[in-house]
Amino acid sequence: MVTHLEPGGFTPLIPGFVELFRVHNYGAAWSSFSGMRWLLLAVTCAIVLAVTYAVVKKFVRHPLGLVASTLIISGGLGNIIDRARLGYVVDMFNFQFISYPVFNVADMCIVSGAILGAIYYLWFYEKYDKKGNAHGNADITGKS
Repeated sequence: MVTHLEPGGFTPLIPGFVELFRVHNYGAAWSSFSGMRWLLLAVTCAIVLAVTYAVVKKFVRHPLGLVASTLIISGGLGNIIDRARLGYVVDMFNFQFISYPVFNVADMCIVSGAILGAIYYLWFYEKYDKKGNAHGNADITGKS
């Protein structure tokens, strides 16, 4: 993607639905915090480390929580790599049928992980992973 399109360049991916549109995003969502590279790197690193810690210490054991955590960690790492290496994040997916900011695969992982994480927390955390809960010993096989 980076080598095939110049900044601002685009090519149809699914005509009428989504195109590849190269944008250099120096900020976070909707280009907020533009120019605050080191702050964004620090905050993203802190979030990735916190989620990783929760997984390693087995605060999150339910499969849905683990999938959500993995998506957040991988999306965060993708953005960290771009921002540290390039000074910006390369966004590339542009919906053509609605007005929506251009985004990348890491953004999809983070948003999907956050949504799944909210579902996990609202419906599964109390039953499977809350400390002191009689059922708080779920593992990857789903056994309690």
